[in-house]
Amino acid sequence: MTDSMRAVEISEPGGPDVLRLTMRPVPQPGHGEVVIRVAWAGVNRPDALQRAGSYAPPKGASDLPGLEASGEVTAVGPGVTWPAVGDTVCALLPGGGYADYVATPAAHCLPVPDGMALREAACLPETFFTVWSNVFERGGLQAGERFLVHGGSSGIGTTAIQLARAFGARVFATAGSDEKCAACLSLGAERAINYREEDFVEVMRAEGGANLILDMVGGEYLPRNVKALADEGRLVQIAFLQGPKVALNFAQVMMRRLTITGSTLRPQSDLAKARIAAGLRKAVWPLLDAGRVAPVMDSEFPLEEAAKAHARMESSAHVGKIVLKVA
Repeated sequence: MTDSMRAVEISEPGGPDVLRLTMRPVPQPGHGEVVIRVAWAGVNRPDALQRAGSYAPPKGASDLPGLEASGEVTAVGPGVTWPAVGDTVCALLPGGGYADYVATPAAHCLPVPDGMALREAACLPETFFTVWSNVFERGGLQAGERFLVHGGSSGIGTTAIQLARAFGARVFATAGSDEKCAACLSLGAERAINYREEDFVEVMRAEGGANLILDMVGGEYLPRNVKALADEGRLVQIAFLQGPKVALNFAQVMMRRLTITGSTLRPQSDLAKARIAAGLRKAVWPLLDAGRVAPVMDSEFPLEEAAKAHARMESSAHVGKIVLKVA
């Protein structure tokens, strides 16, 4: 291992052009940590929010963007029993994925699924941790329930559709074009709703209402989501692309016994993330090993073109995941 590495840093808050290639010291593993030589790094919305100055890293985390990666373990810290040096893994990161090397808790690493390339494996952690913890653990999705996911063609959406379908739910999704709706249907959605042409509230009410909704839009979607829920339905909020503040009639929540909850992944404790990883390895990784579920890939960019990757993501033209080729 060398002493220095390439990294993409945020030179100042702003648009994609503030991402700058630089040199940084190679991180060293602390207690319970490993260092990974990054082969591929996933690109996610929180990276863009951090770049814009609206999503600061947690205390002690790297200031570099990048919340997921795949690659080879090159060093392990005290207290690590798995993975070992030389193992290939994918991992949820506290930050720092846009670099040649990154340190992360060993308990946040997962094996690369059977037959899966590192390029695809790099796309698993952020979306699968988010979907598993919010749809199944927090949202309690059960077989036979009606599940609506907004942004069905996004990395989160494509993952949620596949997992919900694999566990026996009836899946509905919204997307912004006929092409994206077709992608949702191909992944197992029973109904894909083009939100530019149809009202998802009307569609879901005609089906009896959604038992669970996963939303990252927020804004004016919040009261509409409440209307789209079945009695005793649950709304899980994971982001606010249209803003977090809106007027909402909570009488409906009370009379119809609705549950509104939500979470963000990055600020959670290392222990909480380790528990999510353990749940994924037990319940979801067999599906990945068997090829029943797989990440949907949109595009790849070299590390030095991270700005173009961000521009692609923020254009909302992508379907599935965007990755950076590092090694």
